[in-house]
Amino acid sequence: MQAQAKPYPEAGAVDADWAVRRMAATELDTARGMFFLGVLETVRTGAGEEAVAACRAVTDERRFVGFFNYPVATFLKVAQVAARQLSPRWGGFDEALRQMGMQATRSFLESAVGRTFLLLAAGDPRKLVTNLPSGYQMAVSYGERTVDWKGEGDALFIMRRDFMPPAYHEGVLREVLSMVGARNPRVQGRKLGLLDTEYHITWEAPVVLPAEPPKAPVRWRMFQ
Repeated sequence: MQAQAKPYPEAGAVDADWAVRRMAATELDTARGMFFLGVLETVRTGAGEEAVAACRAVTDERRFVGFFNYPVATFLKVAQVAARQLSPRWGGFDEALRQMGMQATRSFLESAVGRTFLLLAAGDPRKLVTNLPSGYQMAVSYGERTVDWKGEGDALFIMRRDFMPPAYHEGVLREVLSMVGARNPRVQGRKLGLLDTEYHITWEAPVVLPAEPPKAPVRWRMFQ
């Protein structure tokens, strides 16, 4: 007796979640083209040109320009297909989304605005996290974002009305922290509602070596 094939893991509730996210988006909700390019590059590297063609087939756009604005509803379509193409390589949808988020961050930070964002952080993870709300404002037209500090190297980053699933932003945030040299960054998302999520961000404080005690001055003795 032939075993029945298991249903695709995206079927049902997960597929409906993507559809509801798209329906919640309006024409005013846009994202920069660099994020589309980041997704397509992740697919090209991980699954090849045929997979890229499958992603492009769900949009009427012939090409994406890095700093142009495009409907986030279109981005959701592309990202959903991309996650399906990459899921076998990365062992599931969530990790595929994290990888896309990481590549999108690299694409953003390679732009002029992204480099300015990094310069403002001055290699300090705390400054970077504090500036995250303004960084997102440079990249997308929608949503509200706030930071709630719990301690040194410990913060909650809260996103209201953001359309991407939590795993995608876990990849974004982990990558941007790595880019400023944060030690062992961890990001864990928790859904508060369909479009609301909080991200617990932590990293290890740098190791500070104890200062060496001052050496006693050398006293020279004269021998005759």
